[in-house]
Amino acid sequence: MTELFTVHTPPAAWARFTAHFHPQVRSEWIATADALDRVLAASLVSPQDLPDFPRATVDGYAVAAADTYGATPGLPAFLAVVGEAPMGVAATLAIGPGEAVLVHTGGMMPPGADAVVMVENTQRVDDANIEVFGAVAEGQHVIQVGEDIRGGQAILAPGHHLRPQDIGGLLALGITEIAVAVPPVVGIVSTGDEVVAPDQPVHPGQVRDINSYTLTALATRAGARAIRYGIVPDDRAALAAAAARAVQECDIVVFSAGSSVSYRDMTADIIEGLGKPGVLVHGVSVKPGKPTILAVCDGKAIFGLPGNPVSAMVIFDLFITPTICALLGAAASPQTRVTARLARNLASDTGREDYIQVRLETRDGELWAVPVLGKSNLIYTLVNAEGTIKIPLDSNGVRAGESVTVVMH
Repeated sequence: MTELFTVHTPPAAWARFTAHFHPQVRSEWIATADALDRVLAASLVSPQDLPDFPRATVDGYAVAAADTYGATPGLPAFLAVVGEAPMGVAATLAIGPGEAVLVHTGGMMPPGADAVVMVENTQRVDDANIEVFGAVAEGQHVIQVGEDIRGGQAILAPGHHLRPQDIGGLLALGITEIAVAVPPVVGIVSTGDEVVAPDQPVHPGQVRDINSYTLTALATRAGARAIRYGIVPDDRAALAAAAARAVQECDIVVFSAGSSVSYRDMTADIIEGLGKPGVLVHGVSVKPGKPTILAVCDGKAIFGLPGNPVSAMVIFDLFITPTICALLGAAASPQTRVTARLARNLASDTGREDYIQVRLETRDGELWAVPVLGKSNLIYTLVNAEGTIKIPLDSNGVRAGESVTVVMH
């Protein structure tokens, strides 16, 4: 067993964990229309050209561009209108020299036409003829075959988070089913004799369960499916039973609280009994979140988080979100980041990463990050914050007015 509370830097802790954790991505087939925010599990290649026929991009007249060369408002080109290209069916009416066909936006170009004159640049002379007041170039106002995507062209790679535009693009190609990663299951075990369910009254010395629900939401947002195993009392047998059940049913198990070094701390010992190699890290040089456990037990990822909500959220973002992404075969979801000026001095100890909650203010047209300070067991430190800034390991603080990067919640 790893000696407890040998503190590791976050990169060293992650390296130690990933050296023993080898994620396997599982996949399933689902309807493309239901795949928003899922992660693609296999490469996709276009089965056809898109579009597979030349299309007009404006309402107007399909023409041979050469028939309009030199046309001006003072010396228009005269063309004979030989018909209309109907929407939704193949255009079969071909045009010859000096002829035009009425077309509509999105309609198929008739044979012999290579450009479209916008209707507002024309004028009817009579029922059979128009004047064209400006020249068009070959291909103008026309989408060519395969201009959007070519048949055989790669579309999306595995690990891609599917967006609304991706769904539309795939359905445009007739791809109605796709293979996506199965969401990993995250089991959340909340411990503590003092913790009660949110719908229960609290008595002196008790607190409502915050972390189970916060961690569930974080796991869901990261693309996982969460299972809460209720509130487990500070009893070795009860905790061991809940842990054994969770590790059987889940890909990741998260213990909330119980990871601080104290006489009531059983989490590390319980984890050791879940499989090999067991506890890999107990202690990470971050604030908040120092008494964190990282473990791998017979291929399952196990984490012990501090009970304080700010600590739990910081550690979840640092270690558990990347683990979920690994089980999805995905890169970490892009985080929204903004640059702001720091509103006050912040001190830090060299050799420790500090994560500070901030809210944003605009002052004289400039964005400022205002620290939301408070102990790590205060949930409204998070509620009142809009993002987090990191003070790196090698820094002893940040001065007011310096530029900082805010990772938005």
